[in-house]
Amino acid sequence: MEELDPKQSPRAEAFELWMKASMPMVTLFKTLDVTRLVRLSRRRGLKFNLLLCWCVGRAASRTEEFYTLPVGDRLIRYERLAVNTVVALRDGGIATCDIPFSQSLDQFRRDYLTLTAQVRENGAPYDMNGDYMVIGTSALPQTELDGAVNIYAGFYNNPFVIWGRYRRKLWRASLPVSFQFHHTQMDGGHAAGFLENLQDAIRTLDP
Repeated sequence: MEELDPKQSPRAEAFELWMKASMPMVTLFKTLDVTRLVRLSRRRGLKFNLLLCWCVGRAASRTEEFYTLPVGDRLIRYERLAVNTVVALRDGGIATCDIPFSQSLDQFRRDYLTLTAQVRENGAPYDMNGDYMVIGTSALPQTELDGAVNIYAGFYNNPFVIWGRYRRKLWRASLPVSFQFHHTQMDGGHAAGFLENLQDAIRTLDP
């Protein structure tokens, strides 16, 4: 990773406008067709959450703005992406786990299963120590959600995707998702493009 001079970066104007804003986060909502993920999850014995996290990483890897993130008062450029997931612990608590994104679904699957099992076993979060631009995710399959806005405490600027339980109608499955991002990192058009890339990644998934 490297620190950029904001004034010399493509996000210069956004940095000037939004870095000191009291609420610089934006949230978009989109309903995805996840029929293919549901079918592949059952047919191949793969976790639905694992497949969706990989699709999130794949869509982000096709969106240039994901590689630059405001951190504190700096603008940082990353070379690699990771997807964070929440792990349910044996004692009823939760901990987070960063999964390095790989274009290979098989590699991502191995990392996902190994690292989440490690977190579940020792009860401690696993993070990539700042070497990756991390996309947060939170799955709440206990209920159907129409949308969610993540907490904004002024120090966690990473993009975040939230979803609940997918919905069935006849032979199709749909899933509303919420995507929250820092306006310095990207504009609404970039975020909308990411959501379109996410739908495309799901539609074309062929593990």
